[in-house]
Amino acid sequence: MLLTVDLERLEVKEGHLALDAGCGEGRHCFGMLSRGARVVGFDLDFSAMRDASRRLRKEANEAKSFGEMAQGNIYKLPFPDATYDRVICSEVMEHVHSYLDAARELARVTKPGGKLAITIPTATSEHLYLRLGDDYFESPGGHIRIFQPRELANALAKAGLSTTGVGFAHGFHTPYWVLRSIMHLPDADDSALVRAYRQFLIRATGSKLMDRVEKWLNYVCPKSLILYAEKPVRARA
Repeated sequence: MLLTVDLERLEVKEGHLALDAGCGEGRHCFGMLSRGARVVGFDLDFSAMRDASRRLRKEANEAKSFGEMAQGNIYKLPFPDATYDRVICSEVMEHVHSYLDAARELARVTKPGGKLAITIPTATSEHLYLRLGDDYFESPGGHIRIFQPRELANALAKAGLSTTGVGFAHGFHTPYWVLRSIMHLPDADDSALVRAYRQFLIRATGSKLMDRVEKWLNYVCPKSLILYAEKPVRARA
């Protein structure tokens, strides 16, 4: 399973109630469910969740746990304050106009002492794609900003969250998107080279050797950056 967040580092445990805000097809939902957490996925795009929602519910029932997905806006999460033990928000902040408001809403629904993982594309990879063409940023629903890590960390701090660590992921995917950008992004799937690289990515998932290689590449050309954070038990004065 291709995950951006290290669930071991996030300390997702059995019995936790976990939120994946911006869950898409639910890869982190399924990952957290497999670790014994009760899971809620949340996304604005209902079509992305349609099939995954049924599968998540089915697997949760088989595990005698809880798994559900809902549609909605990250600025107005339909949950009470301090609901979740663990919160993931992966590759969302680069799409929203007010990432500070989004961070505040994530902080609101996190329990005191709860942990979060927020992921964004690395600025280096984003600038590289931009130099290769405008399609990556002009596609509908595309990215509206290039983040520096400090900008996101400052937003988390303003939302009342303490950044506790940083991680990097998807070193294999940076060359893939470079290739797609070179091949003209809207038509990239017509390229045999792009299709061959995608097949390599699929085969690499689950390979212990490729996992070790990618961990090395994550220090060289990561596509994603992860900030791990915590909501303090006692609010700052």
